[in-house]
Parts: sequence; structure tokens; C-alpha cells
Amino acid sequence: MRKTSLMLLGALAGAAVTVIAIQPPAMLTGALAKSAPADATYRQLNLFGDIFERVRSHYVEKPEDSKLVEAAINGMLNGLDPHSSYMDPKSFRDMQVQTRGEFGGLGIEVTMEDGLVKVVAPIDDTPAAKAGIRANDLITHLDDEAVQGMTLNQAVEKMRGPVNTKIKLRIMRKGADKPIDVAITRDVIRVRSVRSRIEGNDVGYIRITQFNEQTTDGLKKALSDIASQIPADKLRGYVIDLRNNPGGLLDQAISVSDTFLDRGEIVSTRGRDPEETQRFNARPGDLTKGKPVIVLINGGSASASEIVAGALQDHKRATLVGTRTFGKGSVQTIIPLGSGNGALRLTTARYYTPAGRSIQAKGIVPDIETLQEVPDEVKARSSEMRGESSLRGHLKADGEEQGGSQSYVPPEAKDDKALNMAVDLLRGTQTNPAFPPSGKAANLPPQQQ
Repeated sequence: MRKTSLMLLGALAGAAVTVIAIQPPAMLTGALAKSAPADATYRQLNLFGDIFERVRSHYVEKPEDSKLVEAAINGMLNGLDPHSSYMDPKSFRDMQVQTRGEFGGLGIEVTMEDGLVKVVAPIDDTPAAKAGIRANDLITHLDDEAVQGMTLNQAVEKMRGPVNTKIKLRIMRKGADKPIDVAITRDVIRVRSVRSRIEGNDVGYIRITQFNEQTTDGLKKALSDIASQIPADKLRGYVIDLRNNPGGLLDQAISVSDTFLDRGEIVSTRGRDPEETQRFNARPGDLTKGKPVIVLINGGSASASEIVAGALQDHKRATLVGTRTFGKGSVQTIIPLGSGNGALRLTTARYYTPAGRSIQAKGIVPDIETLQEVPDEVKARSSEMRGESSLRGHLKADGEEQGGSQSYVPPEAKDDKALNMAVDLLRGTQTNPAFPPSGKAANLPPQQQ
């Protein structure tokens, strides 16, 4: 059987978090050939053709055939589960950009404010930073076209483009008498999915925001940077923050887990055909040299984040602190449909932690539950993620399902109870029976211990 390239992709917008695998169209054809439609199915297809023709001929306004077909396809897929869908060519391209983690652009993090694009921060060593773009600059025009009236996505798409092409930004800056015009040449921008810092002078903090093609390299660099700043004998351990991380590539989830493990299974995927079960195992070499690890999770930790958290928890390699995760435990296969036709995203399997746990519609329960104090204004907007089990048509859990959990993370570290508990545990100023994790890896077969 031809090997497929497995991935995870997550996006919490609309509470849709997916695990995906990219598969050539030829493999889909073979799969369909295994089960020829029955006569009843042909009759239903004839019914669809009859309705299609009647809509084309008699609807009050002449519809576009392509839109009718696309709506029919989406209706079929949306009736399966929340994560199966059709991606038009643009959505497919956007998904590929997201998973690559790099694109041609300027290198600024932006948001929308009063109809203008506001710079949150320029990214170091990018064209925007080199051109002098500053945090809080307001972008009013892009190539002399007013930003007012554009959506944020439209503005971002206009700023992205082929490498070595130019774009002119007009910005308003506090303290400047008049607008400033800046010409910037686009370059390859790599999304920073990993950020790190030192807590005090003895704990390494690493935040992983998503799992794209840059993540494992970013993690290795973060570990190297921390090791260069804290002598090994003074380094208490690491806090790995996966809170509100919606997912990403499976191979990156596996390699991130492998960074902390010497051996054993990391994750398995199981579909309708038992022969297609796949298991992914760790290779020798713990890059942290056995230092204690605490992983922060919450209701926004989904998909690839849950794979990492589940693997480290089952192997007793890390203690999980925070709240129960999202509960996204199904695998989607991305099937390109040929040039200009987009791609099909179809649920094809469930994934399981090393101990054989399915987290579908359940999530992963932390070893130490820690709830944050949520400000009233945030409570009004709801600080809880609804979770996989709340999605209409979701795959049912193996056993009792669980709802969503808290996903609020305080903006200031001093107010972050989960982070402060993790640091205190690593320093020994606070104790808990769950840290450090003790005993054999949970319920794993002997050869995987």
C-alpha cells in the first residue's frame, strides 16, 4: 500500500479542530472500487440528478451550476461529522500555508482597530522590522488603496505575496505630524510557533502556539538557548505551555514528544480497516537530559497538543497542570482533487494515546487541576471552550463524554496560577503527589515501557 503523509491541523475558530492526512487522488479511487454502490444508491443518485435539473430550470433566479454542486458536496460532508468538508482552491492553499509555517510577506503581527490595521509587533529580522515598522503603528493604505472597508483577512492577503516583490504602506504613528510612506520588499516569513524565556534564573519556559513545519526546530533552538543561559546544575526543569494551542502537523507532534522520550509508542491511528492501523514510536535520545517537565494544558489545547500531552502523561515523563483539553480525537484525510478543484477533507480514523486511550469527546484530564481567576468582563464573554462533545454530529466517545473546560490564560505571568504552580513545583517550594510522576508508564504493554 502506498505510504501516506499524516498530519494534524487545528483551528479553534468555529470550534473546528482536525487531524488530517494528505492522500493522492488515486488512493481514493481504489478505496471506492472496494464497495460498488447498490441499486438503491444508484436510484438515490438519479433522484439527486432530477432535483439538480429542476433547481437549474425553475429556481426564481438562475443559479450558478458550480455553486449548486459545491453546496451539495458540502451538505453531504457536513452531514457526516463536524470535521469533514470540501475545501475550495483558496481554502486548500491557505491550509498549505498554515501547515508550512512560512510564506512571502512583511513580518508583522497585526489586528484590526477602528477599521484600520494596527501593528501588534514587527517580527525580528524581517523586512518590516528592518524598515522601521513599530508596534501600534496604524496602516491606512496598502499600495495607495485605503484599508478602511477591508476585512483583516483581506488586508493580510494583500500584504502577503511573492518573495522579492514590493508593497507600499502608509502608516499613522503617534507623535508623527503626517502619515509616513514606507516601501517594503517581501521576503520569506517563518511563523514563530515556539517562544521561550527564563523564569527567575532556574526554570526554562517554552510556549508552543501551533504545530507547523518549523515547530520542532524552534523547540530544539529554545532548549539550546535555555541551556546556554542556565548551567545544568542550576536548571530545575522545563515548563511546556500548550494552552490554547489548536493543533498542527502530526509529524511535528510526534517529534516534539520524541524530544522528551527515549522509547515507546507516542500515538497510534486506527481506521475502519484494521490493516491500516499505524503506530509511531520514540527514538533514543531525550534532549532535556532527563530534566523534570511540566506541561500546561486547558480547554483550548486540541489535536496535536493532546497527542503530546497524552504521550508524556502515559509515559510518566511529565506532569500535566491546568484544565481538561478539548477532546479532538479523530483523523481527517486531505485528498487533493486535481488542479483547480481544491481538496476533500474526510474523517478516516481515530487516534489513541500510548495507553490505548481515545480522547475523542473526552479530552485529557490534567494530573493537577488548576483554575484561573477570571475577570468579570471575560466571564461575560465566556472563558470556557465548549469542547468537541458540544459539536453537532461529532463522533461519539468510547464511554462517557465530557464537556468543555476553562481556556482563560491571564495576560500577566504574575496572575497565572497554572504557570506559577508549575514553577513552584519545579523549585520545590510547593509539593503535590502528582509531581514528579512516579511508577511505570500507565497501562502500556511491557515492550513499550
